[in-house]
Amino acid sequence: MTVDVTRGGLLVVLAIFGVIIYEFRTVLDFVGIELPLIPYMAGVFILAGLAVWFVTLKGGWRTDPEGDDPA
Repeated sequence: MTVDVTRGGLLVVLAIFGVIIYEFRTVLDFVGIELPLIPYMAGVFILAGLAVWFVTLKGGWRTDPEGDDPA
């Protein structure tokens, strides 16, 4: 099984996921449940590292688009 993903696509997914989790943290802070920022940041970096490791383990990055002919 190979993971067909580009670096840019993975970075976009991680950025969107990070923003969603941060907004969830903000909502919890609004209702009175305070969560510290440092564990959140550590979790995002750990998630990014695991995602890069998984992609590298399963076949690496897609570097050349397949089937794209010049216009």
